[in-house]
Amino acid sequence: MLWRYKHTLPRMRGFLICYTRGSRIGAKSRTLWTLADAAKDSHLYGIPRRITLTAGGGLAKLYGLILSDTKVHNRERLLSLVKSRPPGTPLVTVSNHVSTLDDPLMWGIRGLPLADSKLCRWALAAEDICFTNAFFSYFFRLGKCIPVTRGAGIYQPHMAEALERLNDGDWLNTFPEGKISQEGGPLRRLKWGTGSLIARAKVSPIVLPIGHSGFEKMIPEQWWRGKRPPIPLWNKKVDIFIGEPMQFDIPTLKQDAFKWARTSAGVSSSDCGSSNADDRNRPSFGSTGFGPHPLPFGARRSSAFLQTAETLDTMRTDGIHAPLLDGPLLDEAAWRWMYTDITEHIWVALSDVTEKARTLNQSRA
Repeated sequence: MLWRYKHTLPRMRGFLICYTRGSRIGAKSRTLWTLADAAKDSHLYGIPRRITLTAGGGLAKLYGLILSDTKVHNRERLLSLVKSRPPGTPLVTVSNHVSTLDDPLMWGIRGLPLADSKLCRWALAAEDICFTNAFFSYFFRLGKCIPVTRGAGIYQPHMAEALERLNDGDWLNTFPEGKISQEGGPLRRLKWGTGSLIARAKVSPIVLPIGHSGFEKMIPEQWWRGKRPPIPLWNKKVDIFIGEPMQFDIPTLKQDAFKWARTSAGVSSSDCGSSNADDRNRPSFGSTGFGPHPLPFGARRSSAFLQTAETLDTMRTDGIHAPLLDGPLLDEAAWRWMYTDITEHIWVALSDVTEKARTLNQSRA
């Protein structure tokens, strides 16, 4: 009995420090030993998750169907993919980001099962906003949120958790802009995180772009004295436009990335001294071109890749199967080529649905 209390009291003390003081150090330690369990459906028999999802879903329905004038265009596309997509096929929804409560307010759609722990979406959430203390961390983990640390890169530990959810065939919602933008201009440069998850998933996810307009009026960043309102404002017009689903041919993309990396490595071996050789034909994010997107690489990487390519040629000549589409045969630059290509396609599709949502919203203003 004493041994049990010996290991329990430090945990209770860490929880109390985190809960009462809201310290960042306490929140992170809490994340390590508790929140992984809270994210599971089996946590306390799933009762806290069902309560949290029901409360969040009720709030979304309240604002989406009663307190605001919300129009959802092509609603059936989302409902059919959430409820009856092929078994084992993950769903990734991508959306523009205009307020801190885009998720969950954008899911206040009639017919969408937000209280179903199996069908409800997983979401990537900023650690510095949603996981600042023990209470918030526990609440958002129950609400199927995955913490993401801004600036920590696409291979941070919790991105591996997001990849596991896709490999389980679940629904994941992301805001690839990475931060809120209420200026109303073109979409910002998209982060690579969403593209990297799509490229590395075991089964190519169905990607559904969703554009919305009007949430920036419900949660304005500069409402009173430069602060947001304490609760969402009501009696606002909101338009949600659901675009066409798309699915990337990952094996073909891997083959294209392999060919590009082999070609670029050959060019680099003959002209690796030119500092501008990699950037001459590189389009910026937000362009509509889908050609190769070269990335900087060094002579060491190029030499290693040429050696791999020569080995594969020898294996092919000898009649030995060469698994060109396996991930390990792609170096980091080739993988990033894939991330960039996928991200460019998402940017174009998301820009289109966002502009349509804005136009529809302005016509009703």
